[in-house]
Amino acid sequence: MTKQRTQSCTPFKTSCGGQALMEGIMMRGPDRQSIVVRKPDGTLDVTTTSLKPRPWLATLPVLRGIFVFGSSMVNGVKALMYSAKVSGEEVEEEEPTGLDKWISEHFSDEKAASLIVTIGAVLGMAFSVGLFILLPTAITGLVGLGWKTMPLWFRSVLEGLVKVVIFLAYLYLCSKLKDVRRVFQYHGAEHKTIYCYENGLELTVENVRKQPRHHPRCGTSFLFVVIVVSIFLSIVIFTPLRMENTFLRMGLHLLMLPVIVGVTYEFNRYVGGHDGPVSRFLRAPGMWLQNFTTFEPDDSMIEVGIEALRLVIPERKGADAWS
Repeated sequence: MTKQRTQSCTPFKTSCGGQALMEGIMMRGPDRQSIVVRKPDGTLDVTTTSLKPRPWLATLPVLRGIFVFGSSMVNGVKALMYSAKVSGEEVEEEEPTGLDKWISEHFSDEKAASLIVTIGAVLGMAFSVGLFILLPTAITGLVGLGWKTMPLWFRSVLEGLVKVVIFLAYLYLCSKLKDVRRVFQYHGAEHKTIYCYENGLELTVENVRKQPRHHPRCGTSFLFVVIVVSIFLSIVIFTPLRMENTFLRMGLHLLMLPVIVGVTYEFNRYVGGHDGPVSRFLRAPGMWLQNFTTFEPDDSMIEVGIEALRLVIPERKGADAWS
């Protein structure tokens, strides 16, 4: 852990970041996005897309976090679907369902694909909210039925502990799945490549391999802080309001989610951009969680990370500085 902390103090911090895919990596820079996927024949499938400027509201503190989270969900699902197709990880063709037929009859191919991506993002969000927010609230509500005198502050703490346990169990189980583990290896390749670039080293397999796989500006840390912030707000808001009804607590959790996401984004921007003792302490739990979501990549995975990052580094030096 000491070694990881030392190496996280890079002389330059880039805003370029990415996402691990099936046999590939997506990288986003200030003005371009790249998707690089290893095809079954060993060659690389490379696509780049120009990014549109963000709306004015999406640049304001807190609000920008909500925008980034939403767009990341949509772009992430789209990139995952694309990588599955290119890498040959598709399931066998099946008879179209009634919904598939209805979509194909009422939408063009482009709009149908966009609709499917949107539905996938919504379902992914619903799954996350249900598993990490609503389920813990329901479980503690059942405990409350048997323990009528349970203090409200303790209920919020217990709810938070259940959230953490479910989150850790989910990450652990995912890391044990073979296909997911390969995705997490690409996640490690993404982090190592970004570290190499931030340290001012030439982007070669040899240089990238030497870098740590734990990165302070990782999405895993973001998700963990979302849970921590939701626990804090539950204690601060629900306890003085004497909120005992389980369904009402669920509803308010959903209403608070945009605020939680926005606040968490600002928190991660701060701790990710500073290397002082306080920042290192605050990001330590998220760094530890990356033991479950990142694994050492092989050289072919590092090559994918290098290609993906090269495509999004801006021409003007420093234009991608973390701010």
